[in-house]
Amino acid sequence: MSGRRRWRDGTGVLRAAGRDAAVPVEIAATYGPRRRGLLGRDGIDGAMLLTPCNSVHTFRMRFSIDVAYLDRELRVIEIRTMGPGRLGRPRLRARHVLEAEAGAMAGWGLVTGARLTIETPGAAGPGPADR
Repeated sequence: MSGRRRWRDGTGVLRAAGRDAAVPVEIAATYGPRRRGLLGRDGIDGAMLLTPCNSVHTFRMRFSIDVAYLDRELRVIEIRTMGPGRLGRPRLRARHVLEAEAGAMAGWGLVTGARLTIETPGAAGPGPADR
């Protein structure tokens, strides 16, 4: 595996460098959970990480979402807010996508260039994916 982290479906805690906020995160790393994403929900407490992923859509979504495109080291490339029924264009450098309710990421202080970590139960320690 050459030093790359292998993500598994489950849960964890998201933290941004220099911020105190610990955000619960659901991890969707296999086809079924990634395909389902936030469809059929009325909201989310925290965030959802889709991996691997470089583009999302909001067709059949019930609420607006913030979308953060992340590179291999979990650095924020771009943040967008998408209303229902939208198609996001692929970001070529993105390896992961983080989704949350619209406005949540601003409340967490997330900005372009921020470095994130995701702590998962049983992991060797917190750190960026795919080093």
